[in-house]
Amino acid sequence: MLMRFTIEQRHLTDADGKPVSSNASPVSFHTFDAESASDAVRMFAGKHSGELIGDILKFPGYQAVATVRNAAGVYTLQVTPASQKLVPV
Repeated sequence: MLMRFTIEQRHLTDADGKPVSSNASPVSFHTFDAESASDAVRMFAGKHSGELIGDILKFPGYQAVATVRNAAGVYTLQVTPASQKLVPV
């Protein structure tokens, strides 16, 4: 069964490895439909050509945290279930 997850992407460093300034809008939000929070992280990483750094930390209630890097820099992902329900088609 698919669930809808919201992923908060918080940039930590830019492509040069320098910290992202606080006024550079380092936070963005994305939505993915997946069977688990881990699957949502993997889908996000694949879509954004990212590589997981370390493990996906899973918490009760379908929540997770992960660190990912790609050509644009390093960022953390916080995954939580979205409030929207998926309606069978």
